Amino acid sequence: MAEHPRTLSRERSALLVIDLQEGYRDKLYEEERTLVRSLRTIDAAAGLDLPVIVTEQYPKGVGRTRAEVATRLPPGTKLFEKTAFSCYGAEGLPEYLRELGRDQIVVVGIETHVCVNQTAHDFLAEGFAVHLVRDAITARYPLEDETGWRKMVDSGAIPTTSECIIFEWLRDAKSPEFRALRDLVK
Repeated sequence: MAEHPRTLSRERSALLVIDLQEGYRDKLYEEERTLVRSLRTIDAAAGLDLPVIVTEQYPKGVGRTRAEVATRLPPGTKLFEKTAFSCYGAEGLPEYLRELGRDQIVVVGIETHVCVNQTAHDFLAEGFAVHLVRDAITARYPLEDETGWRKMVDSGAIPTTSECIIFEWLRDAKSPEFRALRDLVK
């Protein structure tokens, strides 16, 4: 059966976790929802052995990845520090993605109108399918969150949710990982 190009495939997907760092703690719009759904997405990717990539924006000033996120990252997670707002500007990250051979980038993280926005546009320009996990992306303020979101979707990024991607990755209730991942959406 042919898959629609806007549907996620395990073989083609990588998860990108953008800048969920200590310096933003208690400063984000709908922060708890974003964190919980980001962790759900990380857990799903880990349970399916999908590549996970994490970025940190200027960690010397903004801090490292939040402890509750860092402890859930699967072995083999690649971490890239950056000063560019777009993750595509992180040294070594574009080359790593080419090595992986994945053309679907699933995005969680912050901030919608800055790093997520510029990253999505750069990946789109490079021919990647960008899947934005709406319940796992936010900004400090609602207006910036909504404006950044609309701009990315209007430019061709694919809106989705953490639950939607889990079931797209699974594809079938007969999947050996179904029982474990089903618990993530209860």
